Amino acid sequence: MDLKNIKISIIGAGNIGTAIVNGLLRSGQINAGNMILTRRNTALLERFTSLGIKTGSDNIDAVKDSDVIIIAVLPKQFESVVNQISGSLDPDKHILVSVVTAITIDEIKALTGPEIRVVRAMPNIAISVGESMTCLSAMENEKDALEIIKNIFTLAGNTIIINEHLMGAATILGACGIAFFMRYVRAASQGGIQVGFHASDALAIAAQTARGATKLLMESGNHPETEIDKVTTPMGCTITGLNEMEHNGLSSALIKGIVTSFNEISKLK
Repeated sequence: MDLKNIKISIIGAGNIGTAIVNGLLRSGQINAGNMILTRRNTALLERFTSLGIKTGSDNIDAVKDSDVIIIAVLPKQFESVVNQISGSLDPDKHILVSVVTAITIDEIKALTGPEIRVVRAMPNIAISVGESMTCLSAMENEKDALEIIKNIFTLAGNTIIINEHLMGAATILGACGIAFFMRYVRAASQGGIQVGFHASDALAIAAQTARGATKLLMESGNHPETEIDKVTTPMGCTITGLNEMEHNGLSSALIKGIVTSFNEISKLK
């Protein structure tokens, strides 16, 4: 399928929905005129209308004019939205993509009918700047649909295909994980202020240092401890700081936070 001509609708264009739009537009590979965004408060979509994207509140019309339908509503809204559009879904034309937490493919197909192609995707808000880590899963017999959706999300970051039973874990590590790393950057910048920097300079240094650390790991393929060893010297300030952080539970707190968030997923429906 030619991505230049593919028609994509996003139903529930809130924070993650509009982030997806921004990322796809940023790639330059998706035509604005081939995109449709819906939400109840259409006034919040005026910026996208000015870019040539069709916006509105009619989900059924959006489905009829699309090849790929991305559902980006809250979990509690999912069933009513899918019930609304299910009669307009065409198994020979449409691919339904859910970025909704905790709703399984089996549960989706129970609403749409088993013949509708379904892909689950879990991006994060960094998709808006082309840096998402998007996890994808689909049924074994729908690899063609999975490949199309992979190609779309790869325009705005990295993608990985996972078993569906890991999608909850992917939600925490990849989607919620953005907030966890943001909190680290904030804390680091606050420490920078305490040791003498103005707030804007402290944030710039902390954010770029975090960016450098992640790029170093991704390009080297090394374990984090390998890179840590390169900047820790005997009796030095780096190891002293690291040990103080660990004494106060840095790693433990992060792991506990991830596990606690994961345990909350089952309560979202």
